[in-house]
Amino acid sequence: MKQVKVLGPGCKKCDEAESLVRAVIEKNNIEAEVEKITDFQVMASLGVFSTPAIVIDGTVRVVGRVPREKELQAWLA
Repeated sequence: MKQVKVLGPGCKKCDEAESLVRAVIEKNNIEAEVEKITDFQVMASLGVFSTPAIVIDGTVRVVGRVPREKELQAWLA
């Protein structure tokens, strides 16, 4: 099972990133646990200082933008 963390304080782009993650997981029947992180200290501990960001299985995959659906699919495959 994939562990996915969506990092962001709740801005429009952060919400868009979370929605995209959930949609790609559902559309592709991927077993994953999604966690939304809004705590800036936790984000900083992961080396993230710009949001939105997505962390998959402990690896920061994207920072400061919403990824394209195809990128996300590849990371979750």
